[in-house]
Amino acid sequence: MAMINILRAPDFQQSQRLRLNTLIRLRWLAIVGQSLAVIVVAYGLKFPLPVSPCFALIACSAWMNLLLTFRYPAAHRLTPLPAFAILTIDSLQLAGLLYLTGGLTNPFSVLVTVPVVIANALAATELVLQREQHLSALDGLAAAAAHELGTPLATITLVAKEMEKALRNDPKYGEDVTLLRSQSERCREILMRLTSLSSEGEAHLSRMPLTSLVEEMTAPHRDFGISIKLRPGERIGPEPVGRRNPGVIYGLGNLVENAVDFARKSVTVRWSWNEAAVTFSITDDGPGFPPEIIDRIGEPYMSTRQGTEAGGGLGLGLFIAKTLLERSGATLDFRNSNEPGEGAVVQISWPRSVFLNPESASATMFDTA
Repeated sequence: MAMINILRAPDFQQSQRLRLNTLIRLRWLAIVGQSLAVIVVAYGLKFPLPVSPCFALIACSAWMNLLLTFRYPAAHRLTPLPAFAILTIDSLQLAGLLYLTGGLTNPFSVLVTVPVVIANALAATELVLQREQHLSALDGLAAAAAHELGTPLATITLVAKEMEKALRNDPKYGEDVTLLRSQSERCREILMRLTSLSSEGEAHLSRMPLTSLVEEMTAPHRDFGISIKLRPGERIGPEPVGRRNPGVIYGLGNLVENAVDFARKSVTVRWSWNEAAVTFSITDDGPGFPPEIIDRIGEPYMSTRQGTEAGGGLGLGLFIAKTLLERSGATLDFRNSNEPGEGAVVQISWPRSVFLNPESASATMFDTA
């Protein structure tokens, strides 16, 4: 028989299989419930139901249960294919019963839609958990990298400084050595920022106005030949003054750095606040986001830059930035600008209700002064 052949499908890992005995017990429970429902509605409530066809469908399900019980041991586990086949048959049997007893007007029709809703919620939950697992793994990797790279980077910086002193007036190598020393110091600053993300020291107790945040997130990216323009927008009420959150500073700075990498000549940073929200907007004059990946920006290993291009990465920078900002209560929107001379636009906003809750340290960046 087809069902018996399906149950002999090749095995997967034992721990990932559905136990047949559990499925059989659930099916017996469904058979008893369906039988009682038909009896009560037809003979107790006197509704006109096609009793014989209904019990014929229920009997088919019971016959299949008996076949599975006597054919396979109680400890037998199902692979995905036979489990899918059995559950498909059960869904068709339930759909047949609903068709015979009123269709969508039957109050039991909700039994068909509930599993779909639960499956969608489960998929969304698994996606969130997967993102958190990725970030947790990257937290450990960043801490290990900062620890391991500290000593060799200090050596490189020291040697670069000595070379800079010796070759300061050398027309051939002087500028190159100066660049090497400045970039090694920038690497040290980046490592210090990474180690500060999980710090609980005084940085978390200090406060800074919104304009200071703008300066801090843009300052490290001004020496790369790209003009960074600061454009304040709507400012209703006093300027927000909030806790200095290294995660938010890193996330916003990473978005500015990404815009600088792709910009042709300039990057524009806009910010505003009102009674409802605090908003940042980062716009570059580059080519914009590729249409085929714009809906997936921020996923791990989804880069906006092709791997063959100079500096092509894995997309982890945007993933980390997006996750850190969302943890602070922010909402991010990635899109391409319709304005001439503008490319990619990233908008980051926090609702005012988040700012006004000083107790939610993990979800609050600012509160009003």
